[in-house]
Amino acid sequence: MLETLELVRSIYADRERGDYSDVGWADPDIEYVIADGPTPAIFTGLAELADGMRELLSVWQDARVTVDEYRELDHDRVLVLLRYSGRGKTSRLELDTLSTLGADLVQVQAGKVVRIVKYYDLHRAFADLGIGR
Repeated sequence: MLETLELVRSIYADRERGDYSDVGWADPDIEYVIADGPTPAIFTGLAELADGMRELLSVWQDARVTVDEYRELDHDRVLVLLRYSGRGKTSRLELDTLSTLGADLVQVQAGKVVRIVKYYDLHRAFADLGIGR
């Protein structure tokens, strides 16, 4: 079984390449929370996660995430500091022109991701977790 940090690194290596197809790392009852941004939401289970990700990604062209840092918070949780890039399909707005620093809080149990909390606002992630930059 992969250690928590190794598992999280493997997931985000795929995402950095724009590959969201593998969900073998996810618990069948995974909870995916979008904590802030224009459309806060909660998706529960693999089917809702897949539908939610398709919807989120459908408005972007060349959507990518780049990992700035991995922070192990404890044995089960890793905070992944991210940069987002891409272009709005309709607006043509480049994400690089906005504040594009965010974070995902990834929680792992028994070798599977059971919860991801996505923050589009990095400062909110730090505040919610009570940690400093």
